[in-house]
Amino acid sequence: MKRILIIGCGDIALRVIPQLTPRYRVYALVRNPAHVENLRKSGVIPLIGDLDDRISLSRIPGLADLVLHFAPPANSPLAKAGFREFSDIRTHNLLAALSLGTPPGSLIYISTSGVYGDCAGDRVSESRAVNPGSARGELRVDAERQIHSWARRCCVRASILRVPGIYAAERLPLERLHAGMPAIVAGEDGYSNHIHADDLARICVAALQRGKPCRIYHASDDDEMKMGDYFDAVADAYELPRPPRLARDEVQRAVSPMMYSFMNESKRLSNTRMKRELKVRLRYPTVADFIA
Repeated sequence: MKRILIIGCGDIALRVIPQLTPRYRVYALVRNPAHVENLRKSGVIPLIGDLDDRISLSRIPGLADLVLHFAPPANSPLAKAGFREFSDIRTHNLLAALSLGTPPGSLIYISTSGVYGDCAGDRVSESRAVNPGSARGELRVDAERQIHSWARRCCVRASILRVPGIYAAERLPLERLHAGMPAIVAGEDGYSNHIHADDLARICVAALQRGKPCRIYHASDDDEMKMGDYFDAVADAYELPRPPRLARDEVQRAVSPMMYSFMNESKRLSNTRMKRELKVRLRYPTVADFIA
């Protein structure tokens, strides 16, 4: 039975685990010991470790045939000796640990569509050059480059999933709507992209099985919604007031810099490669399918 190591046991990992345990021996790197018992009940073997502490990763080398890297970079860029300002130290530490033993055959990494920055509403394929407009995008670009270089050097089949806004019943902007936070007027609004969390979990498993070496995939649904329309659709479904619409510059002053960085990036992701090569059939091709 092949061994899988999951790095980052958040919501998506918990949705992936039931698809893996019947066929694989599943390990998970856990930073918080409070999560150990629940993982064991799910059929997972937890390993206590922290990507911010390389010494704690001593049990990782040579352990797994396959690795799912779901851990995000640290919240803020870490400027340390020998690293560029925007360096994902966590990915660096993980790859260094994996290199100390026999490398895994495959690695899947969840990145973000934010690596493209603002594309002015263009339709975007995986061949488009990255142009991040935020620290979170810069860190993900760095992680992707580290993985690409390491995978080629160690002959590992690495697939990168560039993921847009993840939603599910538990991951909707209800708090934002209750607070009455504004959206951008339709004429100035940008396109956003989405994927249901269950579909993303299925895409991760498909990438493990069918992903090509050093290949990038957009893990996105078929929708072409503007962000304000997404907020309106969720508000209508939950019988909440639609958010007020303001000019872009007014919205920038009213929301956090992090939120505005999402609202300021307009693109329409192509998912043709994902469907063709990973053979994924989406359960929720559009947000409207989920709401229905």
